[in-house]
Amino acid sequence: MQRRNLMKAAALAAILGGAGAAYAQDAEKKIIGVSIPSATHGFMGGLNWHAQDSIERLGETYPQLEFVLSTAGDAASQVSDIEDMMATRNIDALVVLPFESEPLTAPVAAVKDAGKFVTVVDRGLSQDGIEDLYVAGDNTAFGRVAGEYFSENLEPGSKVVVLRGIPTTLDNERVEAFQAALEGSEIEILDMEHGNWNRDDAFTVMQDFLSKYPEIDAVWAADDDMAIGVLEAISAAGRSEEMWVIGGAGMKQIVERIMNNDPQLPVNVTYPPALISSAIEMTALNFVSNAPMAGRYIIGSQLITPENAEQFYYPDSPF
Repeated sequence: MQRRNLMKAAALAAILGGAGAAYAQDAEKKIIGVSIPSATHGFMGGLNWHAQDSIERLGETYPQLEFVLSTAGDAASQVSDIEDMMATRNIDALVVLPFESEPLTAPVAAVKDAGKFVTVVDRGLSQDGIEDLYVAGDNTAFGRVAGEYFSENLEPGSKVVVLRGIPTTLDNERVEAFQAALEGSEIEILDMEHGNWNRDDAFTVMQDFLSKYPEIDAVWAADDDMAIGVLEAISAAGRSEEMWVIGGAGMKQIVERIMNNDPQLPVNVTYPPALISSAIEMTALNFVSNAPMAGRYIIGSQLITPENAEQFYYPDSPF
């Protein structure tokens, strides 16, 4: 079910494909730049895989389109990549998943000011209204769904810790929604620290939490890579029986453990890396069809439980 939802844009591309090819058959070649973070963790590895797959597929479908893909390990490198795309390739559109919101806002705004079509993916910019198209998971729902599970499955007075991602607008949206879902539950958030959606960073943060707090009932890791690091820290401290962990994004290893009723991983929340495919495909359609592509395209978050986990388990997926 989730995979079908994710491919709405692909279905639109298929419907419009014949007309789009005819529409732009004699058109001047258009160059679409795609700038994303490198595969620094599992979710981003999956996203890189989907980006490359989409570019290859769309390049074959629409020979009048050319794609330029760059991956960056930090915000400064991503800014340099985008500036290079503009200076040396004269791109007609940019699909960008910002490494961080604040450092990428001005460079992406400069691309828009130059008259290019801009699609922002996942991590929003720090200024609203720059992009033509925004494609993301539902970050508010991502935090709310997790918070509601905590509220419904922990006793009043329970103590939890939270690992945040990289400082971005989407991280703010998730955390605010999580906190709002806990209001009135009498569940105490002992601490929140940035784990940067990184397994090793999360391991270090969780080690610190475990040393500071003798009583922890549950952990919101807010990302499956961070959840793996958290679980390793809990195991090393010999406290696996004390707390359960909720990550997010539907990593196949996590979903498999949920299918097997692992008490440490009772549920998960979806946030699919294939959203980059929707973004690239919709940007391509801006040039090969008459369909309007501006606006916001938000992919909903769902709770993965032992009862429905099989629907979200893709053993051949890179993530």
